[in-house]
Amino acid sequence: MINRRISIAPMMDWTDKHERYFLRLIAPSVLLYSEMITTAAIIHGDQAKLLDFNDTEHPLALQLGGNDPKDLAQCAKVGQSFGYDEINLNVGCPSDRVQNGRIGACLMKEPDVVANCVKAMIDAVKVPVTVKSRIGVDDHDSYDQLCHFIESVSAAGCQTFIIHARKAWLKGLSPKQNREVPPLRYEVVYQIKKRYPHLTIILNGGIDTLEKVSLAIAQVDGVMIGREAYYNPYFLSQLQYQFYAETNPLSRIEVLENFLPYMQQQLLQKTKLSAMARHILGLFLGQTNAKKWRRYLSENMHGTQAGIDLMKDSIKILQGSANNDAAL
Repeated sequence: MINRRISIAPMMDWTDKHERYFLRLIAPSVLLYSEMITTAAIIHGDQAKLLDFNDTEHPLALQLGGNDPKDLAQCAKVGQSFGYDEINLNVGCPSDRVQNGRIGACLMKEPDVVANCVKAMIDAVKVPVTVKSRIGVDDHDSYDQLCHFIESVSAAGCQTFIIHARKAWLKGLSPKQNREVPPLRYEVVYQIKKRYPHLTIILNGGIDTLEKVSLAIAQVDGVMIGREAYYNPYFLSQLQYQFYAETNPLSRIEVLENFLPYMQQQLLQKTKLSAMARHILGLFLGQTNAKKWRRYLSENMHGTQAGIDLMKDSIKILQGSANNDAAL
């Protein structure tokens, strides 16, 4: 069984394997998601490059983008063979690029298509198959329409829905605006949980404080954290401590020091330092010397000779700072 109380959202260009390894140091128990990967990329691309991950990332879900049941079933099988703990179908992304492929949020207007895709995936794998959606798209956003979508897809076998509590506008708003402009309507997601108590309902959207997490978990089965986990990753240590009854998490300095062996290993595999260091710039948010440390990394991590010594030198900027240990 996967503990879905706290999960980290799939975020394009952000939740790659380096970011996930880093977040796992902060929060050992939360459920992590890959970036959305299209079926075409998996079928025709370098599967190892796209799907490989470190064993410490478990529990880990693979998010797929697609609309063809046969292709999704094939890719779900591939994901299972790589060891992912869950396969998730994206029907919430509103970007033009995604829409042009008739995947993502536009599929909310076609619940029967989503249901057929989900059934094919469930028939193909033994791991859970879940769906991430919005509460609606464009003018297709009534509560009854959302219920019809949930009922159609759950009838195909899906038992877990991650619902971003905003509608999406498919035209006129950028993906960033679609995360900010449409109002959050948590009450809709709460109502869905009350109507379908047998389903696992996870709330996503705008959750960035411990108070919001606690209030939401009183109403639904779990929450999915998005941008806050990237801009302020140490926030997850509070959630780990609060909701998983673990011992005190690593301090910020300890997280950084424990990330260094992984970075060294990746550098030996010709991974650029910047590909990893870009993910950690929010680790010391609000702490003494954080801006100086962040500026030092930002200005130097792209150099051709940038390596582990640069990271060790960056730690010297932080050592002796007053508030860098965990304070929970």
